Amino acid sequence: MIIFVPKKTLFIRTMKKIIFTFLVCVLAGIVQAQIAPEALKTWHGNKYSMFIHFGLYSLPGGVWKGQPVTYGYSEQIQAFAKIPKEEYMQLAKDFNPTQFNADSIVALAKRGGMKSVVLTSKHHDGFCMFHTATTTYNSYDATPCKRDFVKELSDACKRAGIRFGLYFSIIDWNFPYASPMSDHNCDFVPEKHQEFSKAQITELLTNYGPISEFWFDMGSNTPEQSKELYALVHKLQPDCMVSGRIGNDQYDFCVMADNAYPEGSLHTPWQTAASMFDETWSYRSWQERGEVKDKVYQKLCQLTNVVSHGGNFLLNIGPKGDGSIVPFEKDVLESIGSWLDKYGYAIYQTEASPFPKSFEWGTVTRKDNKLYLILSGKYPKDGKILLDMPGYKLRKGDGKMAMYLQYGDEISVSIPASAYNDSTIHVLTLELDKPVEVQPALPVKGMTLTALNATPDYSYSCFDYYSNYRSAVAYNWNVEQNLLKQLQFIYTDQEVDRTIDLSVDGKSYTVTLKGGKAESLEPANSTVWGKRYICGPGSGLFDTPSTLQTDLNNPPARRSQWKETDKEQDEFASDILSTYYVMQNIQSPADQLILVEVGAGNGIEIYLNGKSILKHLNPYRCTFRTEKVLLPLKKGDNQVVLCVYNRFEEKTGYLLRPAPKPVIYRQDFDILDTSNQKSHAITVKAHNPASAHADMELSNLRIRLRRIAR
Repeated sequence: MIIFVPKKTLFIRTMKKIIFTFLVCVLAGIVQAQIAPEALKTWHGNKYSMFIHFGLYSLPGGVWKGQPVTYGYSEQIQAFAKIPKEEYMQLAKDFNPTQFNADSIVALAKRGGMKSVVLTSKHHDGFCMFHTATTTYNSYDATPCKRDFVKELSDACKRAGIRFGLYFSIIDWNFPYASPMSDHNCDFVPEKHQEFSKAQITELLTNYGPISEFWFDMGSNTPEQSKELYALVHKLQPDCMVSGRIGNDQYDFCVMADNAYPEGSLHTPWQTAASMFDETWSYRSWQERGEVKDKVYQKLCQLTNVVSHGGNFLLNIGPKGDGSIVPFEKDVLESIGSWLDKYGYAIYQTEASPFPKSFEWGTVTRKDNKLYLILSGKYPKDGKILLDMPGYKLRKGDGKMAMYLQYGDEISVSIPASAYNDSTIHVLTLELDKPVEVQPALPVKGMTLTALNATPDYSYSCFDYYSNYRSAVAYNWNVEQNLLKQLQFIYTDQEVDRTIDLSVDGKSYTVTLKGGKAESLEPANSTVWGKRYICGPGSGLFDTPSTLQTDLNNPPARRSQWKETDKEQDEFASDILSTYYVMQNIQSPADQLILVEVGAGNGIEIYLNGKSILKHLNPYRCTFRTEKVLLPLKKGDNQVVLCVYNRFEEKTGYLLRPAPKPVIYRQDFDILDTSNQKSHAITVKAHNPASAHADMELSNLRIRLRRIAR
């Protein structure tokens, strides 16, 4: 039953319609143009696929010489059990998976509600699951079974009308000219190895029909190598989606870390790859599997979480050495398929939640004029779900489970506790009077727009597996300002000559930050820099948290302590994949904006009073990069923490000091054709970026709103 309870005054701004439309255009414009829109739409809409880790490593099943190998993934048992290459290669003589049936696997995928299958064509051990001319170390030439598993599965997918994709490891422990095996699997790729990979990729994309996605993994390409592989894939199969682990922002969809999920929605295509058990991707004979129902619930929660944030979910199985499917994994997939038979309309071809916040009661997806409330969280304390939907009218809600009411802009859904008491994740459908769009950016108070009060659009940028982060690709503001006639751009030497795309109320402009009036930004008298401290090395991952709480007693780098240093700039030997932190307090006599000079190697992040205000990788891959950063200090004590990341080099360093010549620039921009409306939607993004995933590096940019052009 639906009851409408109108407010005495329902004041819905027409501006919100403009904002909605504009945001949709922004999101669409970020997507890379190399992929045909229809191919991207199909991939994005499928949402849920099967991943298969199957190879020589499936034979030992996580056991070597009678002992379980408890450290590391079982598909990498060669590395973790330190098995000599020649000894490991002998597994091929016993590889005869008589129980591997491609048609049965594809049938399972379809029963499980999966829209494609992605097979490991070659994992890190270098053993090819296809008949290749590049090496005899493959499933046809080196084994008694003489089978081409890529062909078998490709043909089975064609017969069943399901899409087929391929995983391909960039590293290869068997190829004699590749980098030797390491403990991090993200090694550099010598040129002979690059050529070897290109030959195998050409075979895979030529001999096996349409490939829906090509899933690169590990290794650390140079930007040139990533571009070369990306171009090769699209030359051979233009509609094949390329995964993020090719590196250097040369990809069609972002990939999270293993079994990882982003902090919120991304505004470019993305995917989470999940194993059935976080501990391994391939078959492990001694794996503790638990109850099927518990695993089904866990994976359904992960699936709905990913889809509600706009992503796709790739769920893995690991067949046994004989090729048979583990019964536990079969039961899990079939149970998920049964749920999708009932609720798949809330998953397939849907878009991310329109709401900027998350909910404890579950997740949300949308399609056209429908909202799908997925009850995967905790029962709300008062039994009510409240949704702020300005400008929308609820037409109906489905089912006998809930009661639906609308109070002006607010939709209230009352549900019984029984909706959460059974083993099923239930879905409620709300039908509205028009297509549901992303809610506009949160209103900004004040006259100055900054990165800190913007609502960003995010992608995922990376060098490789270990160097990835949520990158800002656009800033959005929703402001209220009568008679908005002029903007003033405030920037530093860091932004001079940068060209940006500006949108104001749906009207687009191209602006080059050049020729602004220089202004000294000397810090206020009595601004005092305190003692400087350094600690490290820390984690080898660049994916650091958005907040950092630290002091002298709580260093952020494990097994390290803060040490005082008198050097504002230093350089020192460093292992690859390491992070160092520099901390300094600043006493400010008042709220003020100061300009500092910072420097780092392969990646940098700055925390001000515990919150990240700048984060990006060094796209130029130089050993050290210096840049200017604006710090908005508050009155009193301020803590600045500089995080420097070393991915590739034998040494690293840092720089943290007041800018020697603190200058900012003010550049006026007249908005001649803006209507005299009160609410305004403003967006800034980089003009013609090299990649849809690279960070804009515009955190210094500030925009003043003016009612009168000066």
